[in-house]
Amino acid sequence: MTNRSLEIVPGGTSNLADDAYHRIHRDIISCRLLPDSTVTEPMLMETYRIGKNSCRSALARLAHDNLIISRPRKGYRISPILLQDVEEIFTMRAELEPLAARLAVGKVNIESLKQLEAACRQRHKVTLPERIGIFMDANKLFHLEIAKASGNQRLFLTLSRLMNEMSRLVALGYNVQGTQPEIKHDHNAMIEAFIKEDSDKVESITKQHIHTFQKMTYEHLYSTLKSSKTILPLIDRRIFG
Repeated sequence: MTNRSLEIVPGGTSNLADDAYHRIHRDIISCRLLPDSTVTEPMLMETYRIGKNSCRSALARLAHDNLIISRPRKGYRISPILLQDVEEIFTMRAELEPLAARLAVGKVNIESLKQLEAACRQRHKVTLPERIGIFMDANKLFHLEIAKASGNQRLFLTLSRLMNEMSRLVALGYNVQGTQPEIKHDHNAMIEAFIKEDSDKVESITKQHIHTFQKMTYEHLYSTLKSSKTILPLIDRRIFG
């Protein structure tokens, strides 16, 4: 039975469409589908072995997520990444995440944070892009564990979306440069502050961690765009300290 025939089975369309969405979404976030590249329905249907209904449903959701841009009669453009995106994403994180961390003091699961921090540092015998993907998944879960413990659902959902967008920036910058982010010290310092239930220190460390990671990401993205001979937008050098 083909994927296309499966799609007409009652109750099956939603699961197939969800699976298609999540697989394409992951490949966009990990930059396996490169920013500013063009894809078409037939191309995606063949690559992911999905039917037309699932493909169109996935594309509609990806467009809603601002990850693709429809180009009538040409297909879909994978949304480009601009250095301005880095600044906007990290500016929002720098404002919202310290607040979430402060609200999570005394409520966050310390053992879960320790396990997620260990997962960030675990070395797997896979390709570098896969290692970076594993790292970003664990790193995202670490930060969202804190956001969830804040008890503010809107704050959690906003940070969840920001972390997805940030994963794409990191994948582009670090994959091309052949390195993996290192943030062990910051995570451990955050965990220690949570253990002591020191709200001010938790907030301060979180904010500093975000600024440090912003600087690292900017440097790698700049090197990536420079090596690919992409015309760079103007950068405010003050962010490099």
